[in-house]
Amino acid sequence: QLQLVESGGGLVQPGGSLRLSCAVSGPTSDQHAIGWYRQVPGKPREGLVCISSNGRSTEYADSARGRFTISRDNTKDTNMVYLQMNSLELEDTARYYCAGRRAFYCSLGQDQSYWGQGTQVTVSS
Repeated sequence: QLQLVESGGGLVQPGGSLRLSCAVSGPTSDQHAIGWYRQVPGKPREGLVCISSNGRSTEYADSARGRFTISRDNTKDTNMVYLQMNSLELEDTARYYCAGRRAFYCSLGQDQSYWGQGTQVTVSS
C-alpha cells in the first residue's frame, strides 16, 4: 500500500514559480515510479512528468518540458517527489495530482495504482 500527499499549491501570478511536493509513504515507496498529473474541470486528466523509482530516469510531456522539473529524494522513509514549475501561465491553472505504480520505469499513462488527493494551483493576475 502506498500513500501520496500533495502540498505546495496556491495562487501565483503569471510568470511566477511554485514547487509542489508529494510525500510518498509506505513500506515499498522506493520501489514505485511516481508521476505528476493535472486536471481542469470538464477536461481529461493530463500526465505531465514522471520519475523512476530510483530518481534517475524521467519522462516529460510536451506541455511540461522546459518549464517544469521533477526531482526525487529517497533518503528518508517518506520519499519526496517535487515538481518545480517556472514561468507559469494562466493555462497552468488546474488541480495537480501525484500518482504512483510499483515499477522501476515511469509512465505518463493513467493506469497508476495510487493517487493523491491533489493540490490546487491557480495562476492569475
